[in-house]
Amino acid sequence: MAVVHADQVIHHAAHRAPVTWPHLVGVIPPRARSFQHRSVAEQVRQAIDGRQAEALSPVLVGAGGVGKTQLAADYARHARQSGTVDLLVWITASTRSAAVSGFSQAAVQVLGADPAGPERAAESFLAWLEPRADTAPCRWLVVLDDVADPADLHGLWPPESPHGRTLVTTRRRDAALAGEGRRLMPVGLFTPVEAVVYLSACLAAHGRHEDERQLAHLAADLGHLPLALSQATAYLIDTDLDCAAYRRLLADQKSQLADLLPEPGALPDDQSVSTAAAWLMSIDRANQLRPARLARPMLQLAAMLDPNGIPMAVLTSQPALAYLTATHGDEDEGAGTMVGEAQAVGALQALRRLSLIDHTPGTPHQAVRVHQLIQRAVRDALAADQQNNLARTAADALFSAWPDIERDTDLAQALRANTDALARHVQEALWRPDAHPVLFRTGDSLGNSGQVAAAANHYRHLAGVACRYLGPDHPDTLSARSHLAQWQGATGDAAGAATAYADLLKDRERVQGPDHPDTLTTRSNLARWRGSTGNVAGATAATVDLLVDMERVLGPDHPDTLTARGNLAWWRGTTGDAPGAAAAYANLLKDRERVQGPDHLSTLTTRHDSAWWRGMAGDAATAATAYTDLLADVERVLGPDHPRTLTTRSNLAWWRGMAGDAATAATAYTDLLTDVERVLGPDHPGTLTVRHNLAYWRGEAGDPAGAAAAFAEVLADRQRVLGPHHPVTLTTRHNLARWQGEAGDSAGAVTTFTEVLADRQRVLGPHHPNTLATQHELAQWQGRVQDEGTDEAR
Repeated sequence: MAVVHADQVIHHAAHRAPVTWPHLVGVIPPRARSFQHRSVAEQVRQAIDGRQAEALSPVLVGAGGVGKTQLAADYARHARQSGTVDLLVWITASTRSAAVSGFSQAAVQVLGADPAGPERAAESFLAWLEPRADTAPCRWLVVLDDVADPADLHGLWPPESPHGRTLVTTRRRDAALAGEGRRLMPVGLFTPVEAVVYLSACLAAHGRHEDERQLAHLAADLGHLPLALSQATAYLIDTDLDCAAYRRLLADQKSQLADLLPEPGALPDDQSVSTAAAWLMSIDRANQLRPARLARPMLQLAAMLDPNGIPMAVLTSQPALAYLTATHGDEDEGAGTMVGEAQAVGALQALRRLSLIDHTPGTPHQAVRVHQLIQRAVRDALAADQQNNLARTAADALFSAWPDIERDTDLAQALRANTDALARHVQEALWRPDAHPVLFRTGDSLGNSGQVAAAANHYRHLAGVACRYLGPDHPDTLSARSHLAQWQGATGDAAGAATAYADLLKDRERVQGPDHPDTLTTRSNLARWRGSTGNVAGATAATVDLLVDMERVLGPDHPDTLTARGNLAWWRGTTGDAPGAAAAYANLLKDRERVQGPDHLSTLTTRHDSAWWRGMAGDAATAATAYTDLLADVERVLGPDHPRTLTTRSNLAWWRGMAGDAATAATAYTDLLTDVERVLGPDHPGTLTVRHNLAYWRGEAGDPAGAAAAFAEVLADRQRVLGPHHPVTLTTRHNLARWQGEAGDSAGAVTTFTEVLADRQRVLGPHHPNTLATQHELAQWQGRVQDEGTDEAR
């Protein structure tokens, strides 16, 4: 009761009974159903219950929904039940006023403070927690749950004390939270095992049992996030859906995440907000941090990309910065000013401070990770037109960050993964009004990295999607078919590639006309793959005719005209005129250097081909010297680990061996194998080629038995990776036959050559140079077997 006078207010309160220990202030949240005891819970106990000199106050940090509050509540119940605390204060500290109110309540209950002055009461309680030599110690634990802003706790941190500890939960990662005596403890997701155990227990409590494999898949679909698993389980129980049906709904990009979770009034474990709502509040808070109003658009951009890692170069590219600038907001004083890279990084740091992303600048190719359900919630909040515009922006950012020359294979892989993720999220947007070029870039990147089968599959899918969205005669549809044919041929199906290009040429001529550059390019590719099937004469004649039309339509210096000249030179050498091919490449190289420059990739390729045909013309030493010079430039332009650099090293080793130094060639291939396995992997076609060549030069260096054994091992892997009838697999079988004979098994060589000849005739045709080479070798070994039989008879 308050009695008011003109100059004073006198409060009269009833006498309070003294508090008894142990005592609880506030309410500990109830234990969640099927609560999982996690390793971080043990870390909390060890930090708080350790010896006084080592004990710390944990700060549990993590995104919304990872279970921080449940872990804090678990320790609080443990502390009460074990009798290790006299006073436990639980405060929901999501705002400063809530924190003050909680400390004030403690002061009222413990000290009998006046509730009318909460700030003063809170101060008196915090002062009472200070250790005093003349007072019996009170063992206390203060839990500050869901701290939204470290600034809210200014002047409200409980003191350091040998008798008390503070346990904090927060989404923030600010340095201010890691003060003296406090230890940041990241709280992450459930492990896959924990997630399956949790789902099984929750469903079993309602008499439901599901296949563990389906539960594991569901847990992965939900990103092993505890809150999402809890709410999804409640949805399964309420709707009587099984895991497989729920996963199909979840995979439907047209469905909203909010529609796949319980109604707000039906959330389990007294939860107050849905999974999505928990993050949206954090996004609002992050968007207020400096640089203001950039965190939300940055997260929107990241929501379109790969949750497992987004390259920093993508999020700081010019298209990304332009998007941030456009969405910065008219209220900002700097509206209209271009957002710079530093501000973009600041936006990422703001998102990290709210635990909405993981930001690791030290791994620039996977610098930003975002939980897949956070991405889903952000995308769900966008209108359809916003989502489509953002998808094109993300595609622009990927394409802008993609280097013309893929020196860094890890970056290329990350860019491909992000493009795939973008296409899964919003595929249609990437085809309106036409196909975004990043779709083609990722397919060529796959093929150029040696994953030719994957590139063919990519373009097979792309061609189907293009036809559906754009129609069969759209230039992008025709282009997708062209790329498909190219990589189909690269897988070893030269005949299939030639047929595909023949069909494409008809459509090109009908839709675009005979003189369109794309039509001419298609004629060039058709000639190339017809030649690869063994019809070298036909390829040569077709290229001669094509070159006339290209010079007339495009001009003699056009890159496509120069490419046709290179193809013609190659076919000239293939028909047996290696000196003529070498001379043609020498002339082409002068024009390449004049038109495209000495460091252009096409110029380097022409130098490569020129050196090859010098060697084939009989001058192996000059070829080796040319490859030595080329290697220095390729390493400078492309880097030491680029696939073309590795190929150049391989050819240099080959021609050193052909120049008479088989031992040096074998050593060089041994060294090269280490690098190609590291860069490309053990099953990459380039790695198998190096193993093949190493086996060859081991034989030439005097170890025929070792060569035969090595060829047998390479053959097994080539058959597994490329198939038994791929042209290079047949080449390995041919070489295995030879070294079987050289190792003393002439009859085995004849048998193997006979089998290879039959397959080469069927796959390559009877007149292909490789078929003829096998036929020649077979005849030689048949002669040896006859000679050996004659010698034995004598």
